[in-house]
Amino acid sequence: MNKKPLLIIDFDSTFIKLEGLDELAKIVFKNHSDKEKIERRIKQITKHGMEGKISFEQSLQQRLEFLKLNKKHIKKLIKVLNKNITPSVLKNQDYFKKNANRLYIVSGGFKEWIVPVVKKFGISPKHVFGNQFIFNKTGRAIGYQEDNLLSKANGKARQVQQLKLKGQVHVIGDGYTDYQIVKAGAAHKYFAFIENIQRKEITKHADIVLSTFDNLFIYF
Repeated sequence: MNKKPLLIIDFDSTFIKLEGLDELAKIVFKNHSDKEKIERRIKQITKHGMEGKISFEQSLQQRLEFLKLNKKHIKKLIKVLNKNITPSVLKNQDYFKKNANRLYIVSGGFKEWIVPVVKKFGISPKHVFGNQFIFNKTGRAIGYQEDNLLSKANGKARQVQQLKLKGQVHVIGDGYTDYQIVKAGAAHKYFAFIENIQRKEITKHADIVLSTFDNLFIYF
């Protein structure tokens, strides 16, 4: 009997319904006079990065330039994200818990909010790969770990290659950076996830278009 494949799962717009940095911007700029203009600009940068129009490194740097955030903002964000788990993830929570040893979260988002959200689904912090902030003594984010592979262009592919996973590896996500993992030869199939958002520029690269996690079990 063949072993079940290992699954690389994206976080933003896949495990959760939202984009973490976009939601963080809403929290940081809640009372800012140019709130709507800044939020639109950050969403535009996110979109360009997800569609592969700019590199992920450019996308991350440009978005973080707008944010002057601290740990209190992140705590508020975690509460928002916990209320916005993708419906089919919630529905299949038992599946995630039973199969947590073969699930990996690989995201361009930040571990500071990803780990607290996925832990209740049984996913170990050791199976979560994301960017990480650098904080000063007052709890303000003064930067991020620039040597982290996931802060770089093609970072997801490089990160998965470094894991040296054995057996079949499949990627589930909504963006170009997820497809790049398969393109680089670090995984075998790309499942374009469209429950939350469908990017036509991305689905054309997919081996399989996955409308919900309910449909995942058809293939394994």
